[in-house]
Amino acid sequence: MTTSDKILLPPSPMIYPLPAVLVSCGTLQHPNVITIAWTGTICSKPAMCYISVRPQRFSHHLIKETGDFVINLCDDSMLRIVDWCGTHSGRKVDKFKEMHLTALQAEMVKAPLVKEALVNIECKVKEIKTLGSHDMFISEVVQVHSDRSLFDKNGKFQPQKANWFVYNHELYQRVQPEIGE
Repeated sequence: MTTSDKILLPPSPMIYPLPAVLVSCGTLQHPNVITIAWTGTICSKPAMCYISVRPQRFSHHLIKETGDFVINLCDDSMLRIVDWCGTHSGRKVDKFKEMHLTALQAEMVKAPLVKEALVNIECKVKEIKTLGSHDMFISEVVQVHSDRSLFDKNGKFQPQKANWFVYNHELYQRVQPEIGE
């Protein structure tokens, strides 16, 4: 195969699929949630992750103001909610109220947990990098909450029990059953 066998595309992030998550921010008294696909792990010790948010988004200033947020991992039963929250602004609508979400007090951060999510990852912002269209919030994971249904009888975490979905080039897709050992 030569490079002429491939189609050339303009520079773009082609690393797909990505998790589509709900990121809650603000406070328990004034919660907001934003759908994010630009997220991932950046370090295991200490546990660190990132989210990237456009500066003009309502959630951007909330996260910058409090210095924290929660990544909420949802299964496919919440797909409509995740998609809706990604197309409506918290400046104009109370997303928790409109989507019948329950805000719960977090253990270590001001931002609320989304009760309906299977996993909630509390994050404290360590650094904000301005990169162009998005600012990257580099954050330390300070607490994780997981639904009991994701554990086996021996207490081992079983993420394959969830019906996870991902964002893949403007489409949502289910995560397939495992293929490795």
